Amino acid sequence: MSRQYKAIFFDVGNTLLTPYPSVEHICAEVLSWGGHTVDPTKLTHAVAFADETYEQRYREDDTFWMKEADTAKFWIELYTLMLSEAGLEEEVNDLAEQLYQECGEGERWQPYPDVVPTLERLAELDYRIGLVSNWDTRLTSISIETGLSRYVDFVISSANVGYLKPQPEIFELALKRADVEPAESLHIGDQYYADIMGARSAGITPVLLDRHGLAPKADCLVINSLTEIVDYLRSN
Repeated sequence: MSRQYKAIFFDVGNTLLTPYPSVEHICAEVLSWGGHTVDPTKLTHAVAFADETYEQRYREDDTFWMKEADTAKFWIELYTLMLSEAGLEEEVNDLAEQLYQECGEGERWQPYPDVVPTLERLAELDYRIGLVSNWDTRLTSISIETGLSRYVDFVISSANVGYLKPQPEIFELALKRADVEPAESLHIGDQYYADIMGARSAGITPVLLDRHGLAPKADCLVINSLTEIVDYLRSN
């Protein structure tokens, strides 16, 4: 195994973890606690609407990821819009707050099937592993509850450090914690803007994870499964 690289950094959402069993299921469960029901088709539409709204607002201004209060406010407002879009008229804001709290629980997240085998292998090979994610301060507890913490050396969330991807500062913090030079590290994530451009801004080799084969051609290494990274490291 080549030692050109000594540290591997990972994004979390849609890279290592996915909502469990789904966003729609979590929403329906939270609503049921308050005696509310929503048509499943409307809920699916509302979740898609929330995804589109998130992407639009993220492109316009992503600084809400830098402070815990701003992150919570953003998501509660987004969940409020989503529930309203699903046809809910009563207690929408309260339910949105409850949904936000519920999404901070580790049981609401699950590693993708390729995550643990890959992390186990990298840990066995003595790579320094870090999580670098635009996330609220609950990421550390979520990493513990989902079992990721067994394999990682540190967790950096944007709301904890006051920097966000693609700013180079958040990646520079990862380099310091791993005690490596930029050329000795890889960063793997699913977003070109935050992960690829961000890693490059700090001199780190970027890897784009395209689980569904939907990404356009990119000027970096593209993988469809995390297990591919071990083969890449063997040849570099």
